[in-house]
Amino acid sequence: MTTVIDHTKSNPTPPSLYEGRKQIYPKLAHGKFRMIKWVVMAVTLGIYYALPWIRWPRGEGIPDQAVLADFAGEKFYFFWFEIWPQELYYLAGLLIFATLGLFLVTSLFGRAWCGYTCPQTVWTDLFIWVERAFEGDRAARMRLDAQPWSFNKAWRKLGKHLIWLVIAFWTGGAFILYWHDAPTVAKGWFTGQAPLTAYFFAGILTFTTYFLAGWMREQVCTYMCPWPRIQGALTDENALNVTYRFDRGEPRGPHRKGESWEGRGDCIDCKQCVQVCPMGIDIRDGAQLECIHCALCIDACDDIMKKIGRPTGLIAYDTDVAVADRVAGRKPTYKILRPRTLLYGALMLIIGSMVSFGYFNKSTFEVNVLKDRSPPFVRLSNGDIRNGYTLKLVNKAAASRHVEIEIEGLDGATLQMIGLQTEEDGSVELDLNGHGVSRFRMLVTRSSDDKSPRVDYSVLVKDTATGETEDAAAVFVQGDN
Repeated sequence: MTTVIDHTKSNPTPPSLYEGRKQIYPKLAHGKFRMIKWVVMAVTLGIYYALPWIRWPRGEGIPDQAVLADFAGEKFYFFWFEIWPQELYYLAGLLIFATLGLFLVTSLFGRAWCGYTCPQTVWTDLFIWVERAFEGDRAARMRLDAQPWSFNKAWRKLGKHLIWLVIAFWTGGAFILYWHDAPTVAKGWFTGQAPLTAYFFAGILTFTTYFLAGWMREQVCTYMCPWPRIQGALTDENALNVTYRFDRGEPRGPHRKGESWEGRGDCIDCKQCVQVCPMGIDIRDGAQLECIHCALCIDACDDIMKKIGRPTGLIAYDTDVAVADRVAGRKPTYKILRPRTLLYGALMLIIGSMVSFGYFNKSTFEVNVLKDRSPPFVRLSNGDIRNGYTLKLVNKAAASRHVEIEIEGLDGATLQMIGLQTEEDGSVELDLNGHGVSRFRMLVTRSSDDKSPRVDYSVLVKDTATGETEDAAAVFVQGDN
């Protein structure tokens, strides 16, 4: 007799440690916070798509695009601000300022950035709006997904995804306009004359926008974005967060018309706050990693409270301290000015002042002296020593300028610029083009009476019209160390 052993019973399959994604069907909310989100979405998207097309005249031969990262010209333009490659510390200062601003907003209002202005939130909102236009609101979308495939279902799904792809393409296409002249690259896009990098990055942005906003949605905020983990260190019990006021809402439960409200909370367990949530969470469970503080649950709850004749604000922006005060029978207290908010505000003031002072007081031209390395010096037939240099002059002004060049701190030395005439006083005069970088071959000659192997001196450049001066340190080598 043969014995058959059932290995599935002796070695059961271990349970999966990962749960499959459950499709979220957020319901359309109505109220002030939903309106704020509509306005923010329209403004931010309008700025993103329209900004590259704004013209800003700067002078002949200079790009007239208001916002442009001009890699070919090695400059960044933002309306009347111009940043050169050697001035990237201004961008670093602005990024630090923006980061501190985000810290300050988070310490005051929780994840307000995530709920209103984060690109993932804005484009997801837009994609959900398109989805509603084709498939209807929450209940209609759920019914459509549960139905077998039909012509009605197919054209709605296909139409939605086509519009998603068009929006994603516009997003990727608008991005590359910030790196190239917008009219030029747009005109050459469909004729194959646009730069190869433009096609590449537009494709990347189209792909990521379509999948992140159309398919992944809340998974980006929960699993991909590090900000939910970081914000825990930036908020405290005095931060205004979207809060379910359990002191007023509990005990919850259904309520019939005409029943007394004595001995129970205002929450009727309608779950409207859950149905409008784009993250699919229940705000009544308390603070959660997934909550982006979009406040749509506030609109949904306030709408229900009005219908049943109860005060609004069962879900509201509130602090843990205020909720605890009400539970204890005390008047709620709110502290906006506290150590962390004062620190963030002070740091923003310092960084902003430093960047502003540095930018508005920066020189309009720069001088760089590059010493020849080989040979370090040349001994002429009469015994004099000659050093060769490359003089780099950067004119950051839009207008051309006439400058005078001379050397200081090097007694008995003569200056010569290849192709230019040396004046009687030993200086050299030349013209610099506006917004240009000019390079000149500079020779400095000196007698060999001084036996020092190295002598430090300065190259002084003076604008003859404005009197503005800049200098650069240089070294004259006349012997072995």
